Amino acid sequence: MTSTPSRRRARRGDGDRLREEILEKTSALLLERGKEDAVSIDAIAKAVGVSPPSIYLHFADKHELMVEVSKGAFGGLRERLEAAATRERPSQALYAMGEAYVQFGLDRPEAYRILFMQPRRRQVDPSYTSLVFEGFVSVVRASIEEGALQPGDPRDIAIALWTSVHGITSLLIADPDFAWPSDMARKVLEQLGRGVFNRSRTNP
Repeated sequence: MTSTPSRRRARRGDGDRLREEILEKTSALLLERGKEDAVSIDAIAKAVGVSPPSIYLHFADKHELMVEVSKGAFGGLRERLEAAATRERPSQALYAMGEAYVQFGLDRPEAYRILFMQPRRRQVDPSYTSLVFEGFVSVVRASIEEGALQPGDPRDIAIALWTSVHGITSLLIADPDFAWPSDMARKVLEQLGRGVFNRSRTNP
C-alpha cells in the first residue's frame, strides 16, 4: 500500500502557491492520461503531495478544478491564433487561424472538450468564447477590406468560419478512430473558402 508523500504544513500566504501547484499537476496528469475520467482527485493529491481533502480547500469539486485547468490551457489557444493572425495577408491569416484552432483541440482534447463541448460549461467565463470570436471577426473585417472576401457582415462570416472549425475539431476529438483524411482541416477550410473568398482577387 503506497502512502501520499508528506508535505510540510503550509505557511501563511502559501495557499496561492499550493493552488497553482494543484493546477500544474492536474494539467500534467490530464496530458499524460488523455481523459478527465482517468484523473482522480486521489491521483492529483498524490502528485502534489497532499491529502485529497486539501484539494477541496481550493476547488469545490473536480469539475471546477478541471475547468480552471482548461482555462489555463486557453492561453495557448490565444497565442496560436494571435501568431496565425500575423500572416502577411489577412486572407492567409484566416486559413492559418483555422488550422491553428483545430491543432490546439487535437493537442489538448480534454481542455477543448471542457471549454467548448461540455454541457456544464456555464462555469466557464464567457469572455473566453468572446476572445476567440472577436479574433476571427477582426481578421475577417481586414480580409473584406483587402478584397479577399466577398462583402458581408464580418460577424456573420466569422460565425460561419468559427462553427466550421469547431465542427472539425469536435468530430476529430469525439471520433478519433474514424478514417479522417490527414489533411481534413485544410480540405474543409478550402471548401468553405470557395463560398466566401473572392477568387478573382486572391488565392490564399
